[in-house]
Amino acid sequence: MNKNSVIGFVLIAAIMIGYSIWLSPSKEEIQKKQHLQHIKDSLEYVQYQQDSIRKAQVAKSKKLADKPLETRSADTAVVKQGKAPSSTYQAMHAKYDVFANSAVGKNKKFFLENDLVKIEIDSKGGFIKQVQLKDYQTWDSLPLLLFDPNSMNFGLSFFSNDKAINTNDFYFQPTASASTSTLVSGDDSTTFSMRLYVDKGDGIVDSTKYIEYLYTLHGDNYMFDFKINLVNMRGVIPTNISSLPLVWETDLMKQERHVDRFNGATIYYKPVKDAVDYLSESGDDEEKISTKLKWVSFKQPFFSSTIIADNNFENGTLSVKEKEHPINPRYLKSVKAELDLPFGFGNVSNIPFHFYFGPNKFYTLKAYNLDLERQIPIGWGFFLLAWINEYIVIPVFNFLGGLGWNYGIVILVLTLLLKLVLFPIAYKTYMSSAKMRVLKPEIDEIGAKFPDKKDAMKKQQAIMALYKKAGVNPAAGCVPMLLQMPILFAMFRFFPASIELRQQSFLWAKDLSSYDSILDLPFKIPAYGDHVSLFTLLMTISTLIYTKMNNQMMGQQQSMPGMKTMMYLMPIMFLGIFNNYASGLSYYYFLANVITFLQMYAFRVMVNEDKLRAKIEANKKKAPKKKSGFTKRLEEAAKQRSQYKK
Repeated sequence: MNKNSVIGFVLIAAIMIGYSIWLSPSKEEIQKKQHLQHIKDSLEYVQYQQDSIRKAQVAKSKKLADKPLETRSADTAVVKQGKAPSSTYQAMHAKYDVFANSAVGKNKKFFLENDLVKIEIDSKGGFIKQVQLKDYQTWDSLPLLLFDPNSMNFGLSFFSNDKAINTNDFYFQPTASASTSTLVSGDDSTTFSMRLYVDKGDGIVDSTKYIEYLYTLHGDNYMFDFKINLVNMRGVIPTNISSLPLVWETDLMKQERHVDRFNGATIYYKPVKDAVDYLSESGDDEEKISTKLKWVSFKQPFFSSTIIADNNFENGTLSVKEKEHPINPRYLKSVKAELDLPFGFGNVSNIPFHFYFGPNKFYTLKAYNLDLERQIPIGWGFFLLAWINEYIVIPVFNFLGGLGWNYGIVILVLTLLLKLVLFPIAYKTYMSSAKMRVLKPEIDEIGAKFPDKKDAMKKQQAIMALYKKAGVNPAAGCVPMLLQMPILFAMFRFFPASIELRQQSFLWAKDLSSYDSILDLPFKIPAYGDHVSLFTLLMTISTLIYTKMNNQMMGQQQSMPGMKTMMYLMPIMFLGIFNNYASGLSYYYFLANVITFLQMYAFRVMVNEDKLRAKIEANKKKAPKKKSGFTKRLEEAAKQRSQYKK
């Protein structure tokens, strides 16, 4: 890349930035726009809920209108007594066999609440329709709901006397002592039961035969017990089956302003004998698993809804997709799990589970000893990144966070500690560059001695001989830099996935887990975005300064001009990439650059290059060292290549 190209690139960038600033709205206009958008989103969500209720009422009215006139007013009262009207019962029996009476009813809501979650259970289907996490809110300060209640389905499927049955279609009944709202706290626990009864005949239910969903909620835990009890179901469910199909599906809700491509919404699952795996986070995906599964999780950026089988699932089919035209304005993704439950007959058959509805906090998930923490993307694909995050970064980060400091200060202290640990490596890198800088005049002389490209081999041999005579290892500076790379990449994975940074403000950044915006643009710049992140700008500027200082230190102003230009262009490319990343990450890289500047200044004060030059001259006067076998082989290979070319 020549000088004119570089100047052109800089002018284009300057024009784009100037144009964006000129057209950008005022601070008051931006705040008004954000306020109006917040109101609009809230109104859309309320309207969506009202439309859903209205559709349900219309469907109910239509269903009632289709019934004979003489049975319309009697249905509700008779069902409460456990008996449906004769004409209605006959129609339901033809379709649902012994579950006919439970096919007619009125949906009721029940609430289970502890210190952390509030769970809504509907009598229609008997399962959880909604979960609210009490300690968290969405990015725009609304209650945090994990999924859309209108899309939640959870049910067993089987045949009863050749009739296809899905428990999601029927009305469950709570036990007589059940309350519509139950609150449990601390070390206490509560049990709640929903039962789907079988009919005796002629529309009367048999209270001794039922499918039961049994919930046991603890006061201070995101995980709770769940059991499916099949009581006296012999003759209702075929005795020749060994497993029951279970379908769990829902639409996940958007909780964050921006979803990171490395920490998106998808399905994670744990095979019994293999490592945790997951479906695509960036598009539609489906996976058929033929082996046994321990758990399946509907994972969002910072939260997850997980079903855990005590006795494992036999197999499963998992799918994730994005609807083209979702009705819900907060729609994120659609997830579905079709699982086979091991089943054995008896008077009472129990299928035990656990459910986890909560945050993706590393130590919270790790405490369950189920590998649930593997849903947090801290670099599991490369063991070194995962080890650095799990055993160094996360413990220190949590310790500092536990002191009650602002998380901007926590990141600063964490950066200082990491730089302190890496100080010897940085010092060794500087010493290597200082030695190379001292030898540069002699290297230039060798270059002038062999100007012809045909003599490139002789030139390289002469330079290597100089390094050896002076006692300098040219690779000594590369190795320390390579040792620092895993930590840089570990930080790249840690900060965007850390729920501790979620909605934590620092300086102008309102949320360190998302991008910081000091200027919202009225248009979108390709490969950049529609906002200006100040932390990303500071990181880019400091990286450019560091690149310039590093080139001066290495004394390579005249060598490899194309590579030098690329080194300056890389930070500008990262400006577009990091503009939409977590501001905590850009803030960390900015701090790392600033501390590196201070280190380099300290090294310049500590290292006397005149003494270093004298030491190198003394090394030259020493008796030459005996060549190693490796060096001899390299020289011999070089001679053979030279002879081959001739």
